[in-house]
Parts: sequence; C-alpha cells; structure tokens
Amino acid sequence: MNISIKSFNELSTKELYQILQLRSEVFVVEQNCVYQDVDDKDQKALHVLGFKNDNLAAYTRIFKPGDYYKNTSIGRVVVKKPERKYGFGKDIMLASLKTIKEEIGGVIVELSAQVYLKRFYKDLGFVETGKEYLEDGIPHIRMLKTPN
Repeated sequence: MNISIKSFNELSTKELYQILQLRSEVFVVEQNCVYQDVDDKDQKALHVLGFKNDNLAAYTRIFKPGDYYKNTSIGRVVVKKPERKYGFGKDIMLASLKTIKEEIGGVIVELSAQVYLKRFYKDLGFVETGKEYLEDGIPHIRMLKTPN
C-alpha cells in the first residue's frame, strides 16, 4: 500500500471523490448508518490516504489540537472491505501516528472508537477512557494514546 498525506487543498478532485465514496461505502451502507459524513471538518484535517493499485484502500483524517477535540485526534479510520485481510488498518494507523509525531510532535492522540474495534486500538497503544456511548446509533468509546 502506498501512503500519501495531504491537506484538504492538496487533494485532487479524484482523491476527494474516492475518500467520500469509501467513507459512504463503509460507514453508511455497510454499517447501515444514516448520518452526515460531509461535516465541514475535512477542510481542517490532514488526510492520510492508502492506495493499492491507484485505488483508495484505507484512509484516516487527523486533526490538530483544538480543531475537533481538545487533543490531536484521528478519525474516519476506514479500510475497504476486500482489503481488510492485508493489515491495511494497522498500516494506515501507524502512518497516521507517524505523521502526528512528525507534523505536530509528541502529543496525546484521541479517537472515538467503535466498541468492536477496541482490541485493534489497544494493540496500537490506545487506552479506554470514560464509558461507552452511542454515536450515530453505533456503540463507541473514547480512547487516548500518550506520546512514546
């Protein structure tokens, strides 16, 4: 998987289309969740794109402290369903954490994890904080990772 990091203004029309298509494919259709994905936050985010054969296979978006949460945060972590068996979720998260370290520095990283993925995030060094809650009808939990 080839990884590219871009600001919103650096995204090509094709890349933006692929991002929105993948997020809709997984978060709206696959998870059967009607919610507003286009949320006016993409313009502030750093976009981490993982391509396999020029097709978007994995994606996250990163926010600097205060742009979404108090802490630096990672969101919209997504991998195309047929590509999940290759470990692209871990690859895109490691690239996101590396980008945070290089671009922002050693900071606390926050995310709102779907509960069924707690183990995945724990393996990356995140710890649960607080109680489970519903976000768009799906159980989530807040998780934090302190700097290494």
